[in-house]
Amino acid sequence: MAKKILITGATGLVGSALKKRLLGIGYEVNTLSRKPEGKNAFGWDVYNQKIDVAALNGVDAIIHLAGEPVADKKWTAERKKQIIDSRVKSAVLLFEAIKKSENHKIKSFVSASAVGFYGDCGDEILTEDSPNGFGFLAECCKLWEQAVDEGKKLSLRIVKLRTGIVLSKDGGALPQLDLPVRLFAGSAIGTGKQWTPWLHLTDMVNMYVEAVENIQMEGSYNACAPFPVTNKTLTKAIAKQLHRPFWPMKVPKAAIELLLGERVEAVLMSNNTSAQKLLDAGFKFTFTNLEEALKDIYSPNTDRKS
Repeated sequence: MAKKILITGATGLVGSALKKRLLGIGYEVNTLSRKPEGKNAFGWDVYNQKIDVAALNGVDAIIHLAGEPVADKKWTAERKKQIIDSRVKSAVLLFEAIKKSENHKIKSFVSASAVGFYGDCGDEILTEDSPNGFGFLAECCKLWEQAVDEGKKLSLRIVKLRTGIVLSKDGGALPQLDLPVRLFAGSAIGTGKQWTPWLHLTDMVNMYVEAVENIQMEGSYNACAPFPVTNKTLTKAIAKQLHRPFWPMKVPKAAIELLLGERVEAVLMSNNTSAQKLLDAGFKFTFTNLEEALKDIYSPNTDRKS
């Protein structure tokens, strides 16, 4: 079993919770960031392809989470390039560093990916064998995964977790989803019928731990709870937990496009993902029911980040 892990993107929602979890169960953790702070923190500059190779010392596995946020800024040509480059060039930089580190003992490389790989697929049930879809997010995920797969040439075990919406009150998509609900304006967006693959932050963190520890895992996995829900169901469930109304009218696509522009793709995409491959690998979910997950997240007694 790996004893020392290098995490990129360790300051994000998942990365910070994962680091805390790994340290709590006895792992040593190195981190890579643009502005390293604290113990076992190392610096890198992805765009200029510079890295402190000392970050690899003693490392058994890399968990690669780094990447520019997808939906926080308008998708200009420049922003799209940043989103892709931050994922592709970071993987390239890591592999180049491994090549130059003759005494490394890295065996596993676990990377984030996203269900956006499949594009907008309506009601079609999506397995890891489903084809790459269309649109910017699908293209981004394809290039991302292709860059990560280059690690196979270094005899690394590659695992890619195609992630849905990670639910947590500490950040990510949920605070954006529940804001209209909190303002008594909760309703479905678009048709409301688009499938939304979700998972609790606890399960997301545990999946990365499982991917490191279970050496039988290899290739792509849909990192989502076994029962995806529609946007309407998700919004109604949030409204129930927050004791707010859910209105029957829908926010039309045209209104969302006016607000978000091309980013509407990320909001209205439908991904009816299957988690069967992950279940077959032996992963045990803590939360399979959406209402139970939201109840845990919104409970005033819940103070956890993993």
